[in-house]
Amino acid sequence: MRLEGKTAIVTGGGSGFGAGIARKFAAEGARVMVADINVEAAETVAKEIGGLAQVVDVADDLSVRAMAETALAVFGRLDILVNNAGITHLPQPMEDVSEEEFDRVLAVNAKSVYLTARHLVPHFKGAGAGAILNVASTAGLSPRPRLNWYNASKGWMITATKAMAVELAPHGVRVNAICPVAGETPLLKSFLGEDSPEMRAKFLSTIPLGRFSTPGDMGNAACFLCSDEASMITGVALEVDGGRCI
Repeated sequence: MRLEGKTAIVTGGGSGFGAGIARKFAAEGARVMVADINVEAAETVAKEIGGLAQVVDVADDLSVRAMAETALAVFGRLDILVNNAGITHLPQPMEDVSEEEFDRVLAVNAKSVYLTARHLVPHFKGAGAGAILNVASTAGLSPRPRLNWYNASKGWMITATKAMAVELAPHGVRVNAICPVAGETPLLKSFLGEDSPEMRAKFLSTIPLGRFSTPGDMGNAACFLCSDEASMITGVALEVDGGRCI
């Protein structure tokens, strides 16, 4: 029960890594808001873990503000924020990615971190405590060809994590990131271009431990970084990738 008595928001919590993080947090004693643009997915996970479902578009200021206000109204305070929601464009030459795709990737993967900070950092500062976790990617550390602007958005997230950590440390707020390799999530097909046994085998050959990341892997890493056990850790981008970045 490492998170007993704590409250948390997990964006993109209705599926994939976000659902794994929400489940782990609840199992460790936290009250969790499962926030997702897919309200049915959010409600399914929230019902399973005894949490609170919230529809949110993390790229929209008014929607993020409503999420923050609801969490604080229901929970009374917030201890943990996990910026997990993310999207990608399909693998293709960088110049072929449409402007619309580029804008959406940066809005969901980068602007969302700014928006949640805008609406929740003042609360964390006022409390003099808090943990923010950004779910980045190995793509931000070891970029793959044909995912150029997705790579860049995750690199942005890692730099933002370090910048936030330095600025918020005097206020008692820790900010970290985790960097998963591709996993069994709804985005896997988009990363691979096609989800076939051949493409899976090709990608798995680049991971020394020989398997994809799982939602459980992310939940375990997130739980540690957001718990008091990690009270001396801030500004790190933890690779949870089976050795992919070695």
